Amino acid sequence: MNPSSATSALQLRDIHLPPAPSFWPPAPGWWLLAALLLTLLIWAGLLLGRRYRLRRQRRRILQALEQLDRQYGAGQDAAFASEVSMLLRRLALQRFPRDQVAALTGDAWLQFLDQHGGDRQFQQGPGKVLAEAPYAPDRNIDRSALLTLAEQWILKNSGVRHDH
Repeated sequence: MNPSSATSALQLRDIHLPPAPSFWPPAPGWWLLAALLLTLLIWAGLLLGRRYRLRRQRRRILQALEQLDRQYGAGQDAAFASEVSMLLRRLALQRFPRDQVAALTGDAWLQFLDQHGGDRQFQQGPGKVLAEAPYAPDRNIDRSALLTLAEQWILKNSGVRHDH
């Protein structure tokens, strides 16, 4: 028997390969990876947004401090010190629990400032005028030292909220 005649009698066809796998829908592992990446992107966006808001707030507070320095000239040292104290208090009320900050005055206020980044410069250094200036309006103060101290305190405390 002739092999070509046997093939033609059976009418065999060539092998057909299955179609290539489609791109859609993806396998479950890809769905899991996509969900993980989406979660990471959202988390990173929230983190960067928070960081941006904190830096913007810090910049505004530092600009307000510079504005106070320009606004209050020589001879207005008591008013200047009082305004610096109020600026620091506003920031403290934003960053710390209200019941810890709101009622503080005098030495207790200076002690709070020192505990949270003042390095004893409010009770024993140039920051002491924040408690004394309202009662001694004619007193001259070292404005540049007070500005530097307030700026350092703002930079240390304009980040993460401290809920104790």
